[in-house]
Amino acid sequence: MKHPWDRPLGIWYLAEHHPDQPAVLACPSGESLTFAELAGRAHQAVHALRDRGVGLGDVVGMALPNDLDILVWQLAAAEAGWRYVTLNTRSPAAEVAAIAEHAGMKALIVHGAYAGRAGAVTGVPVRVSVGGGIPGFTPQRDVLRGHPDSPPPDRTAGMPLVYTSGTTGRPKGIWRDLPGITPDAMADAMKTFAHAFRFQPLEGAHLVSAGMFHGGCQSFYLAALHAGQPLVIMDAFDAEETLRLIQEHRITTGYMVPTQFTRLLRLPPDVRARHDVSSLESIVHSAAPCPREVKQAMLDWWGPVIWETYGGTEGAATIAKPHHWLARPGTVGRPIRGMTVKILDDDGNELPPGRVGAVYLDGGRPAFSYHRDPEQTAEVYRGTAFTLGDAGHLDEDGFLFIVDRIKDMIITGGVNVYPAEVEAVLAVHPAVLDSAVVGAPDPEWGEQVRAFVQPMPGREPSEELAAELIAYCRERLASHKCPRVVEFRSELPRTETGKLYKRLLRDELRG
Repeated sequence: MKHPWDRPLGIWYLAEHHPDQPAVLACPSGESLTFAELAGRAHQAVHALRDRGVGLGDVVGMALPNDLDILVWQLAAAEAGWRYVTLNTRSPAAEVAAIAEHAGMKALIVHGAYAGRAGAVTGVPVRVSVGGGIPGFTPQRDVLRGHPDSPPPDRTAGMPLVYTSGTTGRPKGIWRDLPGITPDAMADAMKTFAHAFRFQPLEGAHLVSAGMFHGGCQSFYLAALHAGQPLVIMDAFDAEETLRLIQEHRITTGYMVPTQFTRLLRLPPDVRARHDVSSLESIVHSAAPCPREVKQAMLDWWGPVIWETYGGTEGAATIAKPHHWLARPGTVGRPIRGMTVKILDDDGNELPPGRVGAVYLDGGRPAFSYHRDPEQTAEVYRGTAFTLGDAGHLDEDGFLFIVDRIKDMIITGGVNVYPAEVEAVLAVHPAVLDSAVVGAPDPEWGEQVRAFVQPMPGREPSEELAAELIAYCRERLASHKCPRVVEFRSELPRTETGKLYKRLLRDELRG
Protein backbone atom coordinates (compact mmCIF):
# COMPACT_ATOMS: atom_id res chain seq x y z
CA MET A 1 0.00 0.00 0.00
CA LYS A 2 1.37 3.43 -0.97
CA HIS A 3 2.37 5.64 1.97
CA PRO A 4 0.44 8.97 2.16
CA TRP A 5 3.68 10.94 2.00
CA ASP A 6 4.71 9.27 -1.26
CA ARG A 7 2.07 11.20 -3.20
CA PRO A 8 2.99 14.49 -4.92
CA LEU A 9 2.14 17.50 -2.76
CA GLY A 10 3.00 21.18 -2.46
CA ILE A 11 0.84 24.22 -3.10
CA TRP A 12 1.77 24.49 -6.78
CA TYR A 13 1.01 20.83 -7.48
CA LEU A 14 -2.23 20.99 -5.52
CA ALA A 15 -3.30 24.14 -7.36
CA GLU A 16 -2.95 22.31 -10.68
CA HIS A 17 -4.14 18.81 -9.78
CA HIS A 18 -6.54 19.50 -6.88
CA PRO A 19 -7.69 23.04 -7.71
CA ASP A 20 -10.82 22.92 -5.55
CA GLN A 21 -9.03 21.67 -2.44
CA PRO A 22 -9.45 24.33 0.33
CA ALA A 23 -6.29 26.27 1.14
CA VAL A 24 -7.64 28.95 3.51
CA LEU A 25 -10.75 28.12 5.52
CA ALA A 26 -11.03 31.35 7.48
CA CYS A 27 -9.11 34.59 7.93
CA PRO A 28 -9.72 38.12 9.29
CA SER A 29 -10.87 39.45 5.89
CA GLY A 30 -13.64 36.84 5.88
CA GLU A 31 -12.46 35.11 2.71
CA SER A 32 -11.85 31.45 2.01
CA LEU A 33 -9.71 30.27 -0.92
CA THR A 34 -8.97 27.08 -2.79
CA PHE A 35 -5.42 26.14 -3.73
CA ALA A 36 -6.04 27.25 -7.31
CA GLU A 37 -7.32 30.65 -6.15
CA LEU A 38 -4.41 31.16 -3.73
CA ALA A 39 -1.80 30.19 -6.33
CA GLY A 40 -3.51 32.45 -8.86
CA ARG A 41 -3.19 35.46 -6.57
CA ALA A 42 0.50 34.70 -6.01
CA HIS A 43 1.08 34.39 -9.78
CA GLN A 44 -0.62 37.74 -10.36
CA ALA A 45 1.58 39.41 -7.72
CA VAL A 46 4.71 38.07 -9.46
CA HIS A 47 3.61 39.46 -12.86
CA ALA A 48 2.80 42.82 -11.25
CA LEU A 49 6.10 43.40 -9.47
CA ARG A 50 8.19 42.05 -12.34
CA ASP A 51 6.46 44.62 -14.53
CA ARG A 52 7.73 47.27 -12.10
CA GLY A 53 11.31 46.05 -12.31
CA VAL A 54 11.60 43.65 -9.37
CA GLY A 55 13.83 40.81 -10.50
CA LEU A 56 15.71 37.70 -9.43
CA GLY A 57 17.42 38.12 -6.05
CA ASP A 58 15.80 41.47 -5.27
CA VAL A 59 14.56 42.11 -1.74
CA VAL A 60 10.85 42.65 -1.11
CA GLY A 61 9.72 43.93 2.29
CA MET A 62 6.29 43.33 3.80
CA ALA A 63 4.65 45.06 6.76
CA LEU A 64 1.31 43.27 6.76
CA PRO A 65 -1.05 41.92 9.43
CA ASN A 66 -2.20 38.33 9.82
CA ASP A 67 -4.43 37.83 6.79
CA LEU A 68 -4.37 36.71 3.16
CA ASP A 69 -2.15 39.46 1.77
CA ILE A 70 1.00 38.48 3.64
CA LEU A 71 0.49 34.86 2.57
CA VAL A 72 0.00 35.81 -1.10
CA TRP A 73 3.11 38.00 -1.23
CA GLN A 74 5.23 35.36 0.52
CA LEU A 75 4.15 32.76 -2.01
CA ALA A 76 4.85 35.21 -4.84
CA ALA A 77 8.39 35.70 -3.57
CA ALA A 78 8.77 31.95 -3.16
CA GLU A 79 8.19 31.37 -6.89
CA ALA A 80 9.83 34.53 -8.28
CA GLY A 81 13.31 34.14 -6.78
CA TRP A 82 12.94 37.16 -4.50
CA ARG A 83 14.29 37.51 -1.00
CA TYR A 84 11.50 38.65 1.29
CA VAL A 85 11.59 40.46 4.63
CA THR A 86 8.47 40.18 6.78
CA LEU A 87 8.64 43.11 9.17
CA ASN A 88 7.38 43.13 12.72
CA THR A 89 4.31 45.31 12.48
CA ARG A 90 5.08 46.83 15.88
CA SER A 91 8.52 48.05 14.83
CA PRO A 92 9.03 51.83 15.02
CA ALA A 93 9.56 53.85 11.86
CA ALA A 94 13.29 54.31 12.45
CA GLU A 95 13.87 50.55 12.75
CA VAL A 96 11.86 49.78 9.62
CA ALA A 97 13.80 52.44 7.69
CA ALA A 98 17.11 51.03 8.93
CA ILE A 99 16.17 47.48 7.88
CA ALA A 100 14.92 48.67 4.48
CA GLU A 101 18.22 50.45 3.82
CA HIS A 102 20.39 47.64 5.19
CA ALA A 103 18.54 44.98 3.18
CA GLY A 104 18.57 47.08 0.01
CA MET A 105 14.83 46.67 -0.54
CA LYS A 106 13.59 47.00 -4.09
CA ALA A 107 9.93 46.87 -3.07
CA LEU A 108 7.92 47.40 0.11
CA ILE A 109 4.30 46.37 0.68
CA VAL A 110 2.63 48.06 3.66
CA HIS A 111 -0.84 47.88 5.19
CA GLY A 112 -2.55 51.20 5.77
CA ALA A 113 -2.71 50.52 9.52
CA TYR A 114 1.08 50.89 9.64
CA ALA A 115 1.30 54.07 7.58
CA GLY A 116 2.90 55.96 10.46
CA ARG A 117 5.69 53.41 10.82
CA ALA A 118 6.52 51.28 7.78
CA GLY A 119 4.68 53.77 5.58
CA ALA A 120 7.23 56.45 6.49
CA VAL A 121 9.98 54.70 4.51
CA THR A 122 10.92 56.73 1.42
CA GLY A 123 14.04 55.16 -0.09
CA VAL A 124 12.47 52.07 -1.68
CA PRO A 125 11.75 52.29 -5.44
CA VAL A 126 8.52 50.25 -5.52
CA ARG A 127 6.05 50.95 -2.71
CA VAL A 128 2.63 49.31 -2.50
CA SER A 129 -0.18 50.04 -0.02
CA VAL A 130 -2.75 47.50 1.15
CA GLY A 131 -6.05 48.19 2.91
CA GLY A 132 -5.92 51.97 2.70
CA GLY A 133 -3.94 54.66 0.94
CA ILE A 134 -0.47 55.78 2.06
CA PRO A 135 1.18 58.92 0.60
CA GLY A 136 3.91 57.91 -1.85
CA PHE A 137 2.58 54.32 -2.17
CA THR A 138 0.57 52.83 -5.04
CA PRO A 139 -2.57 50.96 -3.95
CA GLN A 140 -2.31 47.19 -4.36
CA ARG A 141 -5.42 47.04 -6.56
CA ASP A 142 -3.77 49.41 -9.06
CA VAL A 143 -0.51 47.46 -9.00
CA LEU A 144 -2.30 44.16 -9.70
CA ARG A 145 -4.84 45.48 -12.21
CA GLY A 146 -4.56 43.95 -15.66
CA HIS A 147 -2.06 41.26 -14.73
CA PRO A 148 -2.91 37.59 -15.32
CA ASP A 149 -3.23 34.91 -12.66
CA SER A 150 -1.41 32.35 -14.81
CA PRO A 151 1.97 30.88 -13.75
CA PRO A 152 4.79 33.32 -14.57
CA PRO A 153 7.76 32.25 -16.69
CA ASP A 154 11.21 31.48 -15.26
CA ARG A 155 9.93 30.39 -11.88
CA THR A 156 12.65 29.81 -9.27
CA ALA A 157 12.57 29.47 -5.50
CA GLY A 158 12.97 32.57 -3.35
CA MET A 159 14.16 32.81 0.24
CA PRO A 160 13.24 34.72 3.40
CA LEU A 161 15.73 37.31 4.58
CA VAL A 162 14.92 37.37 8.27
CA TYR A 163 15.95 40.25 10.51
CA THR A 164 16.35 39.33 14.13
CA SER A 165 17.67 41.33 17.04
CA GLY A 166 16.78 38.63 19.53
CA THR A 167 16.20 40.81 22.57
CA THR A 168 19.68 42.23 22.93
CA GLY A 169 20.76 44.50 20.11
CA ARG A 170 20.45 45.87 16.60
CA PRO A 171 18.59 43.87 13.95
CA LYS A 172 20.69 41.34 12.03
CA GLY A 173 19.78 39.97 8.62
CA ILE A 174 20.27 36.22 8.24
CA TRP A 175 21.62 35.71 4.75
CA ARG A 176 21.61 32.48 2.77
CA ASP A 177 22.34 31.87 -0.88
CA LEU A 178 19.34 31.39 -3.12
CA PRO A 179 18.84 27.63 -3.51
CA GLY A 180 18.71 27.64 -7.32
CA ILE A 181 15.87 25.12 -7.44
CA THR A 182 12.31 25.19 -8.71
CA PRO A 183 9.41 26.24 -6.47
CA ASP A 184 8.13 22.67 -6.72
CA ALA A 185 11.43 21.31 -5.38
CA MET A 186 11.27 23.78 -2.50
CA ALA A 187 7.70 22.69 -1.80
CA ASP A 188 8.93 19.10 -1.64
CA ALA A 189 11.48 20.13 1.01
CA MET A 190 8.70 21.79 3.01
CA LYS A 191 6.68 18.59 2.72
CA THR A 192 9.58 16.76 4.41
CA PHE A 193 9.56 19.38 7.18
CA ALA A 194 5.83 18.82 7.72
CA HIS A 195 6.36 15.06 7.83
CA ALA A 196 8.92 15.45 10.65
CA PHE A 197 6.21 16.93 12.88
CA ARG A 198 3.53 14.41 11.90
CA PHE A 199 1.37 16.78 9.87
CA GLN A 200 -0.95 14.42 8.00
CA PRO A 201 -1.15 15.14 4.25
CA LEU A 202 -4.51 16.35 2.95
CA GLU A 203 -6.08 15.83 6.37
CA GLY A 204 -7.17 18.25 9.09
CA ALA A 205 -6.48 21.98 9.29
CA HIS A 206 -3.75 24.25 10.62
CA LEU A 207 -4.34 27.11 13.08
CA VAL A 208 -2.28 30.28 12.62
CA SER A 209 -2.43 32.05 15.98
CA ALA A 210 1.00 33.73 16.22
CA GLY A 211 2.35 36.67 14.21
CA MET A 212 2.74 35.71 10.55
CA PHE A 213 5.77 37.98 10.22
CA HIS A 214 7.70 35.64 12.53
CA GLY A 215 9.95 33.03 10.91
CA GLY A 216 8.92 30.20 13.21
CA CYS A 217 5.22 30.72 12.58
CA GLN A 218 5.85 31.02 8.82
CA SER A 219 7.78 27.75 8.65
CA PHE A 220 4.89 25.78 10.09
CA TYR A 221 1.95 27.35 8.25
CA LEU A 222 3.81 27.09 4.94
CA ALA A 223 4.72 23.47 5.72
CA ALA A 224 1.06 22.77 6.51
CA LEU A 225 -0.03 24.34 3.21
CA HIS A 226 2.49 22.32 1.23
CA ALA A 227 1.18 19.19 2.98
CA GLY A 228 -2.32 20.08 1.81
CA GLN A 229 -3.68 21.30 5.16
CA PRO A 230 -5.85 24.43 4.88
CA LEU A 231 -5.20 27.39 7.17
CA VAL A 232 -7.40 29.07 9.76
CA ILE A 233 -5.82 32.49 10.36
CA MET A 234 -6.39 34.59 13.50
CA ASP A 235 -5.73 38.32 13.39
CA ALA A 236 -4.42 38.21 16.97
CA PHE A 237 -4.26 35.60 19.67
CA ASP A 238 -7.20 35.30 22.05
CA ALA A 239 -7.30 32.27 24.32
CA GLU A 240 -11.03 31.57 24.28
CA GLU A 241 -11.33 32.28 20.56
CA THR A 242 -8.50 29.83 19.96
CA LEU A 243 -10.48 27.06 21.64
CA ARG A 244 -13.57 27.98 19.66
CA LEU A 245 -11.71 27.79 16.35
CA ILE A 246 -10.11 24.47 17.27
CA GLN A 247 -13.54 23.01 17.86
CA GLU A 248 -15.28 24.64 14.88
CA HIS A 249 -12.67 23.74 12.25
CA ARG A 250 -11.45 20.48 13.81
CA ILE A 251 -7.92 21.85 13.93
CA THR A 252 -5.21 19.18 13.85
CA THR A 253 -1.96 21.17 13.74
CA GLY A 254 -0.59 24.54 14.78
CA TYR A 255 2.35 26.55 16.02
CA MET A 256 2.28 28.35 19.36
CA VAL A 257 4.59 30.05 21.83
CA PRO A 258 4.70 29.44 25.60
CA THR A 259 3.00 32.73 26.42
CA GLN A 260 -0.07 31.47 24.58
CA PHE A 261 -0.05 28.29 26.66
CA THR A 262 -0.01 30.39 29.82
CA ARG A 263 -2.97 32.47 28.61
CA LEU A 264 -4.91 29.31 27.74
CA LEU A 265 -4.26 27.79 31.15
CA ARG A 266 -5.47 30.98 32.87
CA LEU A 267 -8.95 30.55 31.39
CA PRO A 268 -11.64 29.58 33.91
CA PRO A 269 -12.11 25.79 34.16
CA ASP A 270 -15.67 25.96 32.83
CA VAL A 271 -14.50 27.83 29.70
CA ARG A 272 -11.77 25.25 29.07
CA ALA A 273 -14.16 22.34 29.63
CA ARG A 274 -16.83 23.49 27.19
CA HIS A 275 -14.55 23.29 24.12
CA ASP A 276 -13.64 20.08 22.31
CA VAL A 277 -9.91 19.87 21.49
CA SER A 278 -9.85 16.15 20.66
CA SER A 279 -9.01 16.83 17.00
CA LEU A 280 -5.51 18.11 17.87
CA GLU A 281 -2.62 15.96 16.65
CA SER A 282 0.52 18.11 16.56
CA ILE A 283 0.98 21.53 18.19
CA VAL A 284 4.57 22.74 17.94
CA HIS A 285 6.10 25.36 20.22
CA SER A 286 9.42 27.20 20.22
CA ALA A 287 10.80 30.77 20.37
CA ALA A 288 11.01 31.09 24.17
CA PRO A 289 11.51 28.83 27.20
CA CYS A 290 8.42 27.00 28.39
CA PRO A 291 8.27 26.32 32.15
CA ARG A 292 7.96 22.60 32.87
CA GLU A 293 4.78 23.03 34.90
CA VAL A 294 3.12 24.96 32.07
CA LYS A 295 4.00 22.36 29.45
CA GLN A 296 2.97 19.49 31.72
CA ALA A 297 -0.38 21.18 32.33
CA MET A 298 -0.91 21.56 28.58
CA LEU A 299 -0.07 17.89 28.01
CA ASP A 300 -2.46 16.91 30.78
CA TRP A 301 -5.20 18.96 29.10
CA TRP A 302 -4.58 18.41 25.36
CA GLY A 303 -2.86 15.02 25.54
CA PRO A 304 0.51 14.00 24.03
CA VAL A 305 0.25 16.38 21.08
CA ILE A 306 2.68 19.09 22.21
CA TRP A 307 5.94 19.05 20.22
CA GLU A 308 8.93 21.31 20.81
CA THR A 309 11.69 22.46 18.53
CA TYR A 310 14.87 24.30 19.48
CA GLY A 311 16.85 26.47 17.13
CA GLY A 312 16.48 29.85 15.56
CA THR A 313 16.11 31.54 12.24
CA GLU A 314 19.80 30.76 11.84
CA GLY A 315 19.01 27.05 11.78
CA ALA A 316 16.90 24.26 13.29
CA ALA A 317 18.64 22.04 15.84
CA THR A 318 16.47 19.65 17.85
CA ILE A 319 12.97 18.19 18.09
CA ALA A 320 11.37 16.98 21.33
CA LYS A 321 8.55 14.58 20.57
CA PRO A 322 5.83 14.43 23.24
CA HIS A 323 6.82 11.01 24.58
CA HIS A 324 10.47 12.02 24.78
CA TRP A 325 9.61 15.13 26.79
CA LEU A 326 7.37 13.16 29.14
CA ALA A 327 10.25 10.74 29.78
CA ARG A 328 12.72 13.64 30.24
CA PRO A 329 10.79 16.72 31.38
CA GLY A 330 12.52 19.91 30.33
CA THR A 331 14.38 18.60 27.32
CA VAL A 332 14.22 20.40 23.99
CA GLY A 333 14.98 17.13 22.25
CA ARG A 334 17.64 15.43 20.20
CA PRO A 335 19.37 16.81 17.10
CA ILE A 336 17.57 16.62 13.78
CA ARG A 337 19.12 14.61 10.98
CA GLY A 338 22.33 16.20 9.72
CA MET A 339 22.83 18.39 12.80
CA THR A 340 25.20 17.86 15.74
CA VAL A 341 24.83 19.64 19.08
CA LYS A 342 27.99 20.45 21.03
CA ILE A 343 28.42 21.95 24.49
CA LEU A 344 31.60 24.04 24.65
CA ASP A 345 33.43 25.85 27.44
CA ASP A 346 34.84 29.37 27.11
CA ASP A 347 37.97 28.01 25.42
CA GLY A 348 36.04 26.00 22.85
CA ASN A 349 36.59 22.62 24.50
CA GLU A 350 33.73 20.13 24.25
CA LEU A 351 32.13 19.34 27.61
CA PRO A 352 30.86 15.93 28.74
CA PRO A 353 27.17 15.12 29.43
CA GLY A 354 25.76 16.97 32.42
CA ARG A 355 28.14 19.94 32.21
CA VAL A 356 26.63 23.34 31.36
CA GLY A 357 28.28 25.37 28.63
CA ALA A 358 27.55 27.27 25.43
CA VAL A 359 25.30 25.39 23.00
CA TYR A 360 26.77 25.11 19.47
CA LEU A 361 25.01 23.68 16.43
CA ASP A 362 26.99 22.06 13.64
CA GLY A 363 25.63 20.98 10.27
CA GLY A 364 29.06 20.33 8.78
CA ARG A 365 29.29 23.61 6.86
CA PRO A 366 28.58 27.29 7.51
CA ALA A 367 24.79 27.55 7.51
CA PHE A 368 24.38 31.32 7.10
CA SER A 369 26.01 34.70 7.50
CA TYR A 370 24.74 37.95 8.95
CA HIS A 371 24.08 40.27 6.03
CA ARG A 372 26.83 42.89 5.68
CA ASP A 373 28.15 42.05 9.15
CA PRO A 374 31.27 39.83 8.98
CA GLU A 375 32.28 40.66 12.56
CA GLN A 376 28.95 39.49 14.01
CA THR A 377 29.13 36.39 11.82
CA ALA A 378 32.62 35.55 13.07
CA GLU A 379 31.50 35.99 16.69
CA VAL A 380 28.92 33.19 16.54
CA TYR A 381 31.01 30.61 14.67
CA ARG A 382 33.65 28.15 15.85
CA GLY A 383 34.63 26.36 12.65
CA THR A 384 31.37 25.21 11.05
CA ALA A 385 29.47 25.28 14.38
CA PHE A 386 27.45 28.33 15.43
CA THR A 387 25.72 29.42 18.63
CA LEU A 388 22.42 31.15 19.26
CA GLY A 389 23.73 32.43 22.58
CA ASP A 390 22.17 29.81 24.85
CA ALA A 391 23.65 27.84 27.74
CA GLY A 392 22.70 24.22 28.20
CA HIS A 393 23.82 20.64 28.63
CA LEU A 394 23.34 17.20 27.08
CA ASP A 395 22.35 14.05 28.92
CA GLU A 396 23.93 10.64 28.36
CA ASP A 397 21.48 9.87 25.54
CA GLY A 398 22.14 13.09 23.64
CA PHE A 399 19.02 14.99 24.70
CA LEU A 400 19.56 18.74 25.01
CA PHE A 401 18.45 20.84 27.97
CA ILE A 402 18.57 24.65 27.69
CA VAL A 403 19.40 26.50 30.89
CA ASP A 404 19.10 30.12 29.77
CA ARG A 405 20.45 32.84 27.52
CA ILE A 406 24.15 33.34 28.28
CA LYS A 407 23.72 37.13 28.19
CA ASP A 408 20.87 36.90 30.70
CA MET A 409 22.92 35.02 33.31
CA ILE A 410 23.25 36.81 36.65
CA ILE A 411 26.51 36.59 38.63
CA THR A 412 25.84 37.34 42.29
CA GLY A 413 28.64 36.91 44.79
CA GLY A 414 30.59 34.97 42.14
CA VAL A 415 27.79 32.40 41.70
CA ASN A 416 25.87 31.93 38.43
CA VAL A 417 22.09 32.31 38.51
CA TYR A 418 20.00 31.48 35.46
CA PRO A 419 16.88 33.70 35.44
CA ALA A 420 14.78 31.15 33.55
CA GLU A 421 14.86 28.86 36.59
CA VAL A 422 13.45 31.63 38.81
CA GLU A 423 10.87 32.65 36.20
CA ALA A 424 9.68 29.05 35.98
CA VAL A 425 8.93 29.06 39.71
CA LEU A 426 7.12 32.41 39.57
CA ALA A 427 5.10 31.26 36.55
CA VAL A 428 3.09 28.77 38.60
CA HIS A 429 2.22 31.15 41.45
CA PRO A 430 -1.52 31.92 41.16
CA ALA A 431 -0.96 35.67 41.55
CA VAL A 432 1.56 35.91 38.67
CA LEU A 433 0.50 36.52 35.09
CA ASP A 434 4.01 37.21 33.79
CA SER A 435 7.50 37.70 35.18
CA ALA A 436 11.02 38.68 34.18
CA VAL A 437 14.14 38.18 36.29
CA VAL A 438 17.28 40.25 35.67
CA GLY A 439 20.47 41.24 37.45
CA ALA A 440 20.47 44.63 39.18
CA PRO A 441 23.77 46.36 40.07
CA ASP A 442 24.79 45.71 43.68
CA PRO A 443 27.90 47.27 45.32
CA GLU A 444 28.49 44.23 47.56
CA TRP A 445 27.43 41.25 45.42
CA GLY A 446 28.10 42.62 41.94
CA GLU A 447 24.54 41.85 40.94
CA GLN A 448 21.40 41.03 42.85
CA VAL A 449 18.45 39.04 41.58
CA ARG A 450 15.55 41.34 40.76
CA ALA A 451 12.08 40.18 39.65
CA PHE A 452 9.60 42.21 37.61
CA VAL A 453 6.09 40.82 37.96
CA GLN A 454 2.82 41.46 36.16
CA PRO A 455 0.08 40.38 38.60
CA MET A 456 -3.00 38.46 37.60
CA PRO A 457 -6.12 40.58 37.09
CA GLY A 458 -7.70 41.19 40.46
CA ARG A 459 -4.40 40.98 42.39
CA GLU A 460 -3.21 44.42 43.38
CA PRO A 461 0.54 45.13 43.70
CA SER A 462 1.55 45.45 47.34
CA GLU A 463 4.45 44.98 49.72
CA GLU A 464 2.62 41.95 51.10
CA LEU A 465 2.40 40.32 47.67
CA ALA A 466 6.07 41.03 46.98
CA ALA A 467 7.03 39.37 50.28
CA GLU A 468 4.76 36.42 49.47
CA LEU A 469 6.46 35.89 46.10
CA ILE A 470 9.95 36.08 47.60
CA ALA A 471 8.96 33.56 50.28
CA TYR A 472 7.43 31.33 47.60
CA CYS A 473 10.75 31.30 45.74
CA ARG A 474 12.71 30.59 48.92
CA GLU A 475 10.64 27.47 49.52
CA ARG A 476 11.61 26.13 46.10
CA LEU A 477 15.05 27.52 45.25
CA ALA A 478 18.46 27.99 46.84
CA SER A 479 18.57 31.33 48.62
CA HIS A 480 21.13 32.92 46.26
CA LYS A 481 18.74 32.35 43.33
CA CYS A 482 15.78 34.10 44.94
CA PRO A 483 14.79 37.69 44.18
CA ARG A 484 15.90 40.27 46.71
CA VAL A 485 13.32 42.69 45.35
CA VAL A 486 10.05 42.28 43.44
CA GLU A 487 8.84 45.19 41.32
CA PHE A 488 5.38 45.23 39.76
CA ARG A 489 4.50 46.26 36.22
CA SER A 490 1.16 46.53 34.43
CA GLU A 491 2.79 44.79 31.46
CA LEU A 492 6.22 43.36 30.66
CA PRO A 493 8.01 44.05 27.38
CA ARG A 494 7.64 40.92 25.24
CA THR A 495 7.80 40.23 21.54
CA GLU A 496 4.78 38.67 19.83
CA THR A 497 6.62 35.35 20.01
CA GLY A 498 6.94 35.54 23.77
CA LYS A 499 10.55 36.61 24.18
CA LEU A 500 11.22 39.09 26.94
CA TYR A 501 13.02 42.33 26.12
CA LYS A 502 15.23 42.04 29.19
CA ARG A 503 17.65 44.54 27.76
CA LEU A 504 15.07 47.27 28.37
CA LEU A 505 14.66 46.23 32.01
CA ARG A 506 18.43 46.06 32.59
CA ASP A 507 18.88 49.48 31.01
CA GLU A 508 16.19 50.83 33.34
CA LEU A 509 18.00 49.45 36.41
CA ARG A 510 21.33 50.86 35.29
CA GLY A 511 19.85 54.31 34.83
